[in-house]
Amino acid sequence: MNRYDLITPEGTRDLLFEDCAMRRSLEEKLSGIFRSKGYCEVVTPGLEFFDVFLNSSYFPQESMYKLTDDKGRLLVVRPDSTMPIARVAATRLREEKLPLRLFYRQNVYRNKPVMRGRSDEIHQMGIELIGSDSGRADLEVITGAIEVLSSFESDFRFEIGHIGFFRELVDKLDADSDTKENIRGLIEAKNYPALNDVLDTVGNNKVACALKQLPRLFGGEEVLDKAESLYDDDRISAVISGLRELYNNLKKLGHGDKITIDLGIVNKLDYYTGVVIKGYLRGYGDAVLSGGRYDNLLAEFGYDVPATGFAVNVDAVAKVMKPLDAPVPDVIVYGEDGFVMEAIAYADKLREQGLCAENSVFDTFERTKEYAAKKGIKRVIRVGETVEEV
Repeated sequence: MNRYDLITPEGTRDLLFEDCAMRRSLEEKLSGIFRSKGYCEVVTPGLEFFDVFLNSSYFPQESMYKLTDDKGRLLVVRPDSTMPIARVAATRLREEKLPLRLFYRQNVYRNKPVMRGRSDEIHQMGIELIGSDSGRADLEVITGAIEVLSSFESDFRFEIGHIGFFRELVDKLDADSDTKENIRGLIEAKNYPALNDVLDTVGNNKVACALKQLPRLFGGEEVLDKAESLYDDDRISAVISGLRELYNNLKKLGHGDKITIDLGIVNKLDYYTGVVIKGYLRGYGDAVLSGGRYDNLLAEFGYDVPATGFAVNVDAVAKVMKPLDAPVPDVIVYGEDGFVMEAIAYADKLREQGLCAENSVFDTFERTKEYAAKKGIKRVIRVGETVEEV
């Protein structure tokens, strides 16, 4: 029988010294940004009832880690943070004055057997702005996302889109739900040949022609001009007009060269209802930040209020940041025989001064010095009849 006591499950890994230091550094940075904007932290359980995710096709059963409690009820290990926070907002925070500004930092777990090499355990941080359908709420969340990306490095890319453009087109398409989902997936993957083949089976009409162009609709404001020429419809015109205003407002932040319009962002169709965003950092091939408006999600929990937000993949960000050195104590304190407690008390005094002081657990001063040299500890203090720094 194989034994698995010396390895971690696929899709997980141990975090060691530098990894932990980087994670904590990123957490502190993001928490500071979120708190400065009036967001309060919440933590949801690592285990949720399966029913919380029952109605979401974006989290199919095979993607969730499942177990049962002592009553035989089906549980899942949290695959997402937004839906549990929606549950909290609809229950324990229902009487709070809107809008709610919430942020989180916690792991999510997603089983992806066809995507080996990708993490099943993801450390996320993000915000949820619940209770406002105003364009000002979208601007708050999106400018916050840009601030987060720019705090990591200046070389980032930010994409904005609107799920309504695709939804309005595909609703007019004479096709079954499976075909529409296939089309969505091909647009998201920007698989032009396969998309054309599928749409050719639907028919050569204006809607199909517009959908064929959707993966190519990314770039600057000219993208919106092209989109307007593809299909003339009041609702689509309203979507384009709103995106144009948003894009022009964002350019005023001074990041116009980093902001791209992408009408091919069509992920989480059952989840998002309006503006969608993605953020990228140099050196990582996938989005490290994603989010958007999800006005219908809380209604599934009996609380029909609009919401918007974004999540940051902290682990992905850590991979492209300059590594942090493992922390090294400022000083190590050795106690001669008979003066061990005095040495511990002396180290405590050093800590009160703000130093990182390590107690020596070696029986000789020579071994303490050898250890300090290998560890890179520059100060070695010996406590006996007198206190001596070597």
